[in-house]
Amino acid sequence: MKNKKTVMIILLVFALILGGASVLYNRLGRDMAPEQLAEQAQASKPASDDSAGSGESEPEKVLAPDFTVYDLEGNEVHLSDFIGKPVILNFWASWCGPCKMEMPDFHEKYLELGNEIHFLMINMTDGSRETVDSASKFIAEQEYTFPVFYDTESDASAAYGVYSLPTTFFIDAEGYAIAQATGAINMKILDKGIEMISQE
Repeated sequence: MKNKKTVMIILLVFALILGGASVLYNRLGRDMAPEQLAEQAQASKPASDDSAGSGESEPEKVLAPDFTVYDLEGNEVHLSDFIGKPVILNFWASWCGPCKMEMPDFHEKYLELGNEIHFLMINMTDGSRETVDSASKFIAEQEYTFPVFYDTESDASAAYGVYSLPTTFFIDAEGYAIAQATGAINMKILDKGIEMISQE
């Protein structure tokens, strides 16, 4: 009887420690998480003659690489087709849990800002784990209406060095890559990225 009581107390103490550690981990993880939205690295332009004495260099914007993807009908689509308005470029797959988590926020913003910002949802279509059929079926089931394009030749993912999903790029109206987020983003980060590419 005494042994059972001791074991129960030990189990209870262990459960309390484990629960407390979990709460602490979640709270610290949230507070200490690194900024998920990173500005794109800018190349440095040599200092002009006017500032030759200061030795400072001006940051130079980097153009977002162009690429070829395909719409559902198989028509070629290029990033350069969308220059003139800011672009949100999101790489995703229907098997990707974090991709599915962030999509409702993207859809909500598309419905709100789709006339002002191009939303290009680029499906990582490898032909085996993800096909045009599986991706388009997922989009239809979820009733998403943002534009979806299929990277069947891995041209877009190679151009942007995308190896993990989801990954999102924020591109300004002139075609310059301004910021990138790797991993699922929430509405706050999405809004921040939109603000960065909407500034004039």
